[in-house]
Amino acid sequence: MRILVVEDETRLAQNIAAALREGRGYAVDICHDGEEALLICETASYDLVILDLMLPKLQGEEVLRRLRRRDGDTPVLVLTAVAEKQSTIHLLNLGADDYMTKPFDLGELIARAQALIRRGKGVKQVQLRVGNIELNPADQTVRVHDRILDLSPTEYRILEYLMHHPRAIVSKRELLEHLYDFTWEHHSNVIEAHISNLRRKLRNASELTVLENRRGRGYLLVTQSEAGA
Repeated sequence: MRILVVEDETRLAQNIAAALREGRGYAVDICHDGEEALLICETASYDLVILDLMLPKLQGEEVLRRLRRRDGDTPVLVLTAVAEKQSTIHLLNLGADDYMTKPFDLGELIARAQALIRRGKGVKQVQLRVGNIELNPADQTVRVHDRILDLSPTEYRILEYLMHHPRAIVSKRELLEHLYDFTWEHHSNVIEAHISNLRRKLRNASELTVLENRRGRGYLLVTQSEAGA
């Protein structure tokens, strides 16, 4: 999952990004003004935008208006210094999905971000299943035959993404863009290692589900009966 943090206070932006990366393993990009935010949103797809209202070059309200005019689906969590009722109503009417008043608790921000991402993707607290593998997004556990599969955070995120796209070939670039921020090029040489470890763990635990490598195209999660098709 990929998040854009639009905040002109550098330290606060970095703290938010660090909390999201460490707390839930999200990929996070940062920008510091409204014009840059709109430009980035034109070139990349995000699962959530965290948007401060007081921004240089273009105010957060105008950024929100323009985002909603061209993209009605991406959830937007607004950060505001004003807690008045009329201001809150105004933000929601502009298209904000949620808001938090500064100062705020980073743990609460992570929880709200997670809820908005689930809502934006239509993902509720339900398990994903491919073959005999069950993944629970709520507690981030993977089970095979009621036994928890021990995965690293990156392996879990790869498997979660693949299970959201069953029987579809997912390219290496697509995986990298959803796993990492704009520095993902530095991780491109290690993605194969994560895939290899994940494939081995799935092979050892499950006789019904296969992670295939389609050379030059990407990766495919299928049941054993569909493998090689």
